[in-house]
Amino acid sequence: MAAISSSENVTVRKMLPILSASTIGTAIEWYDFFLYGFFSATIFNKLFFPLLDPVTGILASFTTYYIGFIARPIGGAFFGWFGDRIGRKSVLVTTLLLMGISTCLMGLVPTYAQVGILAPLLITILRFLQGAGVGGEWGGSVLLSLEYGDNRRRGFWTSWPQTGVPLGLALAAIVVIITRALFTGDAFSGLGWRIPFFLSVVLILVGLVIRLRILDTPAFTKLKEENRISQAPLADAFKHHWKDIILTALLRSGEQAPFYLFTTFVLGYGVTSLKIPLNVLYVGIIVAAVVSFIFMPTASYVSDIIGRKRWFMIGTLLMAVFAFPFFLLLQTRNPVAVVFSMAFAIGICHASVYGPQAAFISEHFGPKLRYSGASLGYQLASLTAGGPAPIIATLLVAQYHSYVPLALYIILMALISFLSALALKEYANKDAQLDHDEVAVPASVTASDA
Repeated sequence: MAAISSSENVTVRKMLPILSASTIGTAIEWYDFFLYGFFSATIFNKLFFPLLDPVTGILASFTTYYIGFIARPIGGAFFGWFGDRIGRKSVLVTTLLLMGISTCLMGLVPTYAQVGILAPLLITILRFLQGAGVGGEWGGSVLLSLEYGDNRRRGFWTSWPQTGVPLGLALAAIVVIITRALFTGDAFSGLGWRIPFFLSVVLILVGLVIRLRILDTPAFTKLKEENRISQAPLADAFKHHWKDIILTALLRSGEQAPFYLFTTFVLGYGVTSLKIPLNVLYVGIIVAAVVSFIFMPTASYVSDIIGRKRWFMIGTLLMAVFAFPFFLLLQTRNPVAVVFSMAFAIGICHASVYGPQAAFISEHFGPKLRYSGASLGYQLASLTAGGPAPIIATLLVAQYHSYVPLALYIILMALISFLSALALKEYANKDAQLDHDEVAVPASVTASDA
């Protein structure tokens, strides 16, 4: 495939293979990642921590779930180094294989009843490898779209790999619903839960076929031709962009923490505390994913017009405003109200900030260090926001027996995102950040290979 070298050449038709490679591969990886989250909130406490009381068992299950989030910045740093040294495409193929193999092996792990303490140990190791794969995946998939695209529609192009999240979320929920229908009662706890993990093999093969057909990005190819590849991209990223890395990590607080409350914590909370049927919650996730898939590129397109900072700050305020209504609607236990609350929280509030976030983060780093810098900024939020969120929420409910602290937690996270966005520079409709060894030239003579 020929490289797209100027804004005049960038069309939807020419971008379609690139967007397909980044989006479908990302959707497959998130399908794998979300499967573990769904089961952590519902059955893994019984399969791998049966000797603990229900609350402690859920906490233990969420703790192994958190291991995947600890691995994400490690994977981001590791694969970011290779992405800036050997290219975006090679890393994307590797992360897809790592994620797929780890997920498939999860389906083979024996339970605590079969092998004792070895069971949670094995599932934790595989969860770590899953997290490392996701950590390296995001940067590559987003950079693929960004570095083939143009400045004017940077938010729109990079929003498509972001839609891999709702696609993977919906696919995982649909597969779980079907599997639960086919394997009822003890059959699901015995064999049924393993089937969705085995299906990952088929999905990975599809993703590999698509990704192996594309070339590396024009921006990275140019770096190689000019012999400007960084010898130590990770160290250089910290040296020259430490402030941007910290701010972009904090930027994600009001997006990531609420997301895992809306999609993972809500399953256990809804079933045990509110007595909402599990399938109603899964339907809510599927409807939310459909809304999100539509709204995410739309919000990102708007951010290209009015500015990334302005739109992102509006989105964080929307997230804060909807925190209390979300839980109030859940309290009704009415299926329509429950599905609406999830659809609006995930499909509108979360999508409004998650879509433009890809461009907002990655355009703060030059091509030379972009994989490492953007991956670190994105994945470090896993340690501070996404991973701890279900654990913190479970502890809050156990302590206060009320949804009020949960809503206040979401508002606090949204406020952190708002202030972080305020402190970041605006690059919408402009050339992205230059590398530290580049000299700015007038926009009229710059090629659009942001």
